Amino acid sequence: MNATRWQKSTFSGGGVGNDCVELGSTGTHIRLRESEDPATELLTAPETLAGLLRALRAGGPLSPRP
Repeated sequence: MNATRWQKSTFSGGGVGNDCVELGSTGTHIRLRESEDPATELLTAPETLAGLLRALRAGGPLSPRP
């Protein structure tokens, strides 16, 4: 199995510490983790994460798209 290359969120700041959200891709899924607890991951589909980000950017409710 290939090792996941993790990318740190640009909103995590540039300082030293464990206040980071990290994202990795398996090709078919997106993996999310917090650097304070890297053993715990959230696995989701790219489309699902894209929908969440759209809703957050719009400031609206988190409801499914029609």
